[in-house]
Amino acid sequence: MAWWLILIIVLAGVIVLTAVSIIAWWIVTYNKFQTMDNDIDEAYSTMDVYMKKRYDLIPNLVETVKGYAKHEKEALENVMKARYSCMTADSPAEKAKNENWLAGTLKSLFAVAENYPELKANQNFTELMNNLRNIENEIATSRKYYNGAVKVYNNLRETFPSNIIARHYKFEEKIMFVIDNVEERVAPKVSF
Repeated sequence: MAWWLILIIVLAGVIVLTAVSIIAWWIVTYNKFQTMDNDIDEAYSTMDVYMKKRYDLIPNLVETVKGYAKHEKEALENVMKARYSCMTADSPAEKAKNENWLAGTLKSLFAVAENYPELKANQNFTELMNNLRNIENEIATSRKYYNGAVKVYNNLRETFPSNIIARHYKFEEKIMFVIDNVEERVAPKVSF
């Protein structure tokens, strides 16, 4: 009879340890999702701050170009429309799409500036372009961090067994900031 008692105690211990392990894993995985979700929000906010700086710089750049390139009204208006669409985007996916449009319109603005040597010599324009270049570098760095955080989160969300927790708590897929248009992947050459 003693061996039955020992067997029952061992089985009870195994069941309790297994249950505790599963509960601990569940809690750790849930907390990991929450932490990663917060990391993604923080990364997006950082990127958004740099994009806001760019949005604030664009009107000054457009006004400077406007003073020299009076016949380029359509290109200047397109830059401002793209800027507005970026500023009013509701979601990261919409913002990414609008950012692609803005990048294209900024390319056209740079092309316009190439046609006006006196503009390229303007100190205010040169300073604005340097600021824009620095902000673009910051955006690229923050976008890289954001996309890295999204990748890690999405990998955890899609792999077994953590995908069970993701489905249960409705952790949605996060969207990366990517350039959709292949032509936009080529950095514009800016030389003044």
